Amino acid sequence: MAVRPGNDSPPAASKLQQQAREAEDLGESARLTALLLPTVERHGLFLEAVEIKSAGSERVVNVVVDLPEDQSGSVNLDLISDVAHDVSLAMDADPHDHGRPYSLEVSSPGVSRPLTQPRHWRRNVGRLVTVRPSKGDDVTGRLLEVTDDGVRLTPHLPVKKGMKPKTGDPLTLLFADIRKGTVQVEFAHLDDTGDEGIQDDARPTTTHPASEA
Repeated sequence: MAVRPGNDSPPAASKLQQQAREAEDLGESARLTALLLPTVERHGLFLEAVEIKSAGSERVVNVVVDLPEDQSGSVNLDLISDVAHDVSLAMDADPHDHGRPYSLEVSSPGVSRPLTQPRHWRRNVGRLVTVRPSKGDDVTGRLLEVTDDGVRLTPHLPVKKGMKPKTGDPLTLLFADIRKGTVQVEFAHLDDTGDEGIQDDARPTTTHPASEA
């Protein structure tokens, strides 16, 4: 008796098409990063990433910008709007654009962004962070300093529920020994962090309707 193939997975041709589209989006992301970098830098910002996701015949272009690492706080919504306007003009004037309609989103990273680069850590000196080392348990503490090789923090020691947190001696962790780092939201310190404490739930985003370049 013949067994019909199941329908749980897409045909091989569809998978190949999806992989080809993803590869195309990655290449286009790299090209747009180079194109948009001068526009973002004119506003005194750092171009964190350009991410492209295809949705049928259209594409969503997400441009993530951040303050330079020597500045604290977050990117305000007025500046996000100004950058979005200029980025849209640059994309519409792009001579190498292939003409697919796009929706443009410009945003700044929220506090949930993983700390994967030294500049991410430097932007969060003074905050409460959790570090997952390559070996051993997670460490949560106040980030004191960031060097070329790693980070220095004051760890918060485990205490019983309801007790005042205790801190240990400053601890140094090398980047080579860190698997993951994240910022912990401290609601008691929202006044000190500007808009950044809110961006974890609602990132400031300016969306332009799909348009053909």
